Amino acid sequence: MPFVTTEDGAQIFYKDWGIDGSPVILSHGWPLNADAWEATARFLAENGHRAIAHDRRGHGRSSQTWHGNEMNTYADDLAGLIDHLDLNDITLVGHSTGGGEIVRYIGRHGTERVAKLVLVSAVPPLMLAGDDNPEGLPVAVFDGIRAGEAADRSQLYRDLADGPFFGNNRNNDVSQGIRDAFWLQSMACGHRAAYECIAAFSATDFRPDLATVDIPTLVIHGDDDQIVPFEVGGKRSAALIPGATLTVYEGGAHGLPDTDRDRLHADLLAFIEA
Repeated sequence: MPFVTTEDGAQIFYKDWGIDGSPVILSHGWPLNADAWEATARFLAENGHRAIAHDRRGHGRSSQTWHGNEMNTYADDLAGLIDHLDLNDITLVGHSTGGGEIVRYIGRHGTERVAKLVLVSAVPPLMLAGDDNPEGLPVAVFDGIRAGEAADRSQLYRDLADGPFFGNNRNNDVSQGIRDAFWLQSMACGHRAAYECIAAFSATDFRPDLATVDIPTLVIHGDDDQIVPFEVGGKRSAALIPGATLTVYEGGAHGLPDTDRDRLHADLLAFIEA
């Protein structure tokens, strides 16, 4: 299996499909791994693009390091993968926490190698409420997730998959297989990595990173997202990125790569090839 070694010795697993096409990097959400993007990676590769998806450190097949479970290190790991593969003119696509990872990558490493940016149900600009972020969510929301992660993470992942992640509590018709895949990927994430990543996706302020985005950007968000509410995430990110295009999926839940797969694929392909 292909891995890239980071400066601190961590092994980052990645998939690389459709070698000859223009590169698209797909960054996954918490606490999943590259398998969450498999359908999209196959679609893009079959349509002439090079689709690359990695397991964030602590997740899936990558090293379960004790340290580095925060956005700066995630972004630097991504930079190492990009340098290792010597990629240019990349389209970065991030779902949920992955949206934070790719925005922080731009904030730390710039856009010299990046052509376009796509945020899907993404956590920027800042999820946690504070004096300068009254639109955010109260810390009690994330403390609740931490409590579930610490006490019985297996059940936490079941509850997320059966309820708000895919919108099954809103009568969305999401198969048992998709929900089981969410649970299986989540259980492959290291316990410490999953716990610490809750702070990484909720309390990291991406507003300075968004201010550095100088490339065409597409923001896609469902207006019934119960994990990263539209008013907290996509709406504000689109307003903070000059010239960004905002596409709202009416009634859309958080797990758009599964719940709205065909529409998302069409939107991604149109944007990448525009």
